[in-house]
Amino acid sequence: MPYWNALRLAVLSTSLLLLLAVGNPARADLMTETFAEYQKLLERYLTEKDLDHDGLVSAFDYQAALDDDDLEKILSAQHERLAEFDKDQLDSRERAIAFWNNAYNYFMLAEILKERPDGELVDSVWDYGGRYNPFRDSVFTTTKHDIGGTRYSLDEMEKGMLLGDDFAERGWKDARVHFTVNCASVGCPPLRKTIYTEDNIDDLLAENTRRAFNTERQLRVDGRTLYLTQLFDWYEDHFEDAAGSVRDFIREHADDRIVDMIEDTSRIRHIDYDWALNSKENFSEFD
Repeated sequence: MPYWNALRLAVLSTSLLLLLAVGNPARADLMTETFAEYQKLLERYLTEKDLDHDGLVSAFDYQAALDDDDLEKILSAQHERLAEFDKDQLDSRERAIAFWNNAYNYFMLAEILKERPDGELVDSVWDYGGRYNPFRDSVFTTTKHDIGGTRYSLDEMEKGMLLGDDFAERGWKDARVHFTVNCASVGCPPLRKTIYTEDNIDDLLAENTRRAFNTERQLRVDGRTLYLTQLFDWYEDHFEDAAGSVRDFIREHADDRIVDMIEDTSRIRHIDYDWALNSKENFSEFD
């Protein structure tokens, strides 16, 4: 093939690949682009801490974020991206699960950073109302987060989308989502330092669930008693639907060490959920 013809073919091939990348959100890495500002917050202010047996906790440095001169610009840019987001792009299971996880986790962080009573950080997400202040909507039920021109509450993102009927009918509902959404509290399974993408969501659903079972805040055994996060009390039906029973769900997703530990237990009790803000000073693991 003459040199110039070969060169022309190479240029045309490269141009075609670029056009496909622009036209195909999977190639363009839609989640990375959509949540670029949220990723900055995670990289700058979230600390993950590995525990024994591959357990994991994480803490967010809210004060350092508030001291960042770029914070308002980062939040505004991320809000704008989500307000303009085209939800029709969520046309696959992996992309949809990754998106709604990221959206939930981002808006929870943004709420704490932006909504500060008397200019002070809240001690708990319940300080906004709902549980201890029944005259105000809770942080979970307030419909205020703009995604593609529609306002959602956090509950709608988690229970209406990720764990809702539409996802269930499509075969997309996954009980492991309880270990990827994060309510900015010590009792939650940890926030991760990377955003979820369609390429990593399945690996991280598995990893987060497995590592939660290796973390005594989420699961521990004392004699014949199996202590579990209250997530297994509140959403027992989700875990039963996924695996038949709570114990079978754990057996399916835990390390062999945990499976062996729970075999000799005969009763389940639930660990009181710690609603303190997920900042370092509220974790004994960071002492």
